[in-house]
Amino acid sequence: MRVREKGDRGVVQSVVLFLGVSVLSGALAAGLAIPFAGLAGFTTEKTSDTLQDLPQQFDEVPLKQKSTILAADGSVIATLAEQNRVPVKLKDVAPIMQKAIVAIEDDRFYEHGALDAKGTLRALLQNQSSGSVQQGGSSITQQYVKISLVEKAKTPAEVAAATADTYQRKVAELRYAIAVEKQYSKNEILEKYLNLANFGDGAWGIQAAAQHYFSVNASQLTLPQAAMLAGLVKNPTGYDPTNSPSRAKERRDVVLRRMLQLNVISVSQANSALKTPVIDPNKVRPNKLGCANGPYPFYCEYVVSLLEDNPAFGKTKAERANYIKTAGLTVRTSLDRKIQADAQRSIDTHSQTTDQAVAAITIVEPGTGLVKAMAQSRGYGSKRGQTSYNYNVPKSYPGGYGGWQNGSTMKAFTIAAAIQKGIPLNYKINSPSPVHLEGQTFSTCDGPYKITKPYDPKNSTQNVAVPNMIQAAQKSTNTYFLQLSQRTGLCPIAKIAASLGLYQAQTGEALHQVPSMTLGIDNISPLQLANAYAAFAARGMYCQPWLITAVKDSAGKAVSIPGAQCKQALSQEVADGVNAVLHQVMETGGTGSKLKFGKSDLAGKTGTINEAKAVWYAGYSSKLAAAATVADASPPYHELQGQTLNGKKINDPSGSGTAGPIWEAAMKAALQGLPTTRFVAPSSVVQRGNVKDLPFVNGMNPEDAANKLRQAGFEVAIASGTVNSEETAGTVAYTDPRQRDGAPDGSLVTIYVSNGSKSKPTTPTNTTKPPGTTKPPGTPTTLNPNCPPWNPKYPNCGGRGQG
Repeated sequence: MRVREKGDRGVVQSVVLFLGVSVLSGALAAGLAIPFAGLAGFTTEKTSDTLQDLPQQFDEVPLKQKSTILAADGSVIATLAEQNRVPVKLKDVAPIMQKAIVAIEDDRFYEHGALDAKGTLRALLQNQSSGSVQQGGSSITQQYVKISLVEKAKTPAEVAAATADTYQRKVAELRYAIAVEKQYSKNEILEKYLNLANFGDGAWGIQAAAQHYFSVNASQLTLPQAAMLAGLVKNPTGYDPTNSPSRAKERRDVVLRRMLQLNVISVSQANSALKTPVIDPNKVRPNKLGCANGPYPFYCEYVVSLLEDNPAFGKTKAERANYIKTAGLTVRTSLDRKIQADAQRSIDTHSQTTDQAVAAITIVEPGTGLVKAMAQSRGYGSKRGQTSYNYNVPKSYPGGYGGWQNGSTMKAFTIAAAIQKGIPLNYKINSPSPVHLEGQTFSTCDGPYKITKPYDPKNSTQNVAVPNMIQAAQKSTNTYFLQLSQRTGLCPIAKIAASLGLYQAQTGEALHQVPSMTLGIDNISPLQLANAYAAFAARGMYCQPWLITAVKDSAGKAVSIPGAQCKQALSQEVADGVNAVLHQVMETGGTGSKLKFGKSDLAGKTGTINEAKAVWYAGYSSKLAAAATVADASPPYHELQGQTLNGKKINDPSGSGTAGPIWEAAMKAALQGLPTTRFVAPSSVVQRGNVKDLPFVNGMNPEDAANKLRQAGFEVAIASGTVNSEETAGTVAYTDPRQRDGAPDGSLVTIYVSNGSKSKPTTPTNTTKPPGTTKPPGTPTTLNPNCPPWNPKYPNCGGRGQG
């Protein structure tokens, strides 16, 4: 206690003056719990001015309530909070708890007004004799005001002002306490106090405290439990039973003895309670707040980032973040726990947390955009085998990794652009390996793009020399799709990809329109790719990824948020064509054939980037779509060859062999029990194109025939060698397609040269059915021996190949 200076008033004089002003202001007494030295220089005029300047009404502080994020089935994913609090009505608080808190904090609470004169004088005298704060004289109403002012504080300076040991602050509390007593009944004040108070160890409010320490509701609290909680409010940290059980017991026993002294409880009740252990560690519920402590941390954090981007929850991101943690929201999401478990099981079966390579998969629902699952091989955290990166989402979101180049999965969008332009599925292009593209020009949205340097891309698989679109997709023939993209132009591919939600997942920019675009050169996230492929499954209906399906405020009232956001991005006919092509990828002869399962139609596409630093498999049924990837996620990136996956070194990484099994296992489990579905067959125009008549050239000189076909608007190739025909040797035997069938404008027509032979084999000569083998049932008896085996569109050719 400091030495009193010359101008200081005596303690008694200051008390009398202060109490006098308080009485004149309508109060009974002022509760002060600071050293008496603070009274010095505090004049009656100053006290009166302070009281008169304060508002006549106390604005109640909104309770900071925890928000809850739920899965689609209503189970809790995570609890978000600055303060773990569950408000309750006073009727839902055990009477013994109400008595305990009143006994130890303000035993005359129901007898005095805003403050307790006896309690104040008792505290002042006790503090004077000790020279420091030993005893508080604040009423429960004043304590409620103080806690409320701290809760309202938004800056450290405001918090300091709300807790400063000054008479200005105490007088402010006095005036506010008077206002509170006018506004609310005693029971209402006690209810607000119990809901607002800090009970230590992250528990705010009596309900959260009861659940945290004892795993019971506030209505079920016993005498020893109530006494322990009542004792906590004085020093929530110092008396925390999880850290200091002995101090917590001492404080609890003080409360019990005070209750006995006030005749609130009997001697036998007190003795029994004193013998009770202060806490049962097995009953303590951890306060697992935040996404990191939930079962699906990556999915949860992505949901939170979406909430923080929603202007409905605040003007700025900081305001939204605070609101989400304090407003008591209930957020329901699209996460399907069963499908999530299926996806994670597949990841865990095919990878390990300590692998060099990482694995990830996203599963979405076509036609709605509901994101059913996100799984990855590395868990959440900073330890070995853990990460804070979400490998499934773009980098524009907190924690988003930003994906990898998507390789040949990009060819699906080139297929869509070709079909949209009217190029049929049977469109053939001579596809040598390599193909020399130097000097070639590709059109873009910004004009022509000419290749000025050597560019000689190769095929990674063997295929027929002149494949159609289906054959090229089955074998992922690079040189076919490069030439196809030249015919469609890169702008339509870019526009279709953008309309299906693709952009550079690292930067958010549009995809690069360069000749290698169709080979997948931009970073794409699994979420983006799965959702884009889902649009094909939904017959061209693209839906933005939808994770937040409903939000309710603390009162249970629905908050307006966006629902499913869908648009017809592609015509149904175009999507049907894409489905037909990618379906064949998973049929015999396709790169995804080993991944086929079940009875439903499936479609998919492999993807491998340069040096196999990442491999993909994306595929779908009409019910679910998924994209799985295995990649190097540790820069500088290296090829997957030789890296570990599932504890073993990767040998010959590929989309079908490395990422494919993850996709297959997850989708097989996720689709189990769902109805069998079929894709809608594409129209004949999509399959064959909008055909025009072919000029008759049989029997002509091949070069003359080629010129005639070119003049008619077709591309021409002359097949090497000769074929059996009635036509004169060295002349045109026939064309493919046949003259009678016609062909789409601009499509490739192949000329076959006759050897002059008049022999007619009884069975077709083809690579899939050698001459002499038994004909399939229903095969016509009269067959043209030169019908292409891969094209089933010709009814008189008996074609049963994979086209």
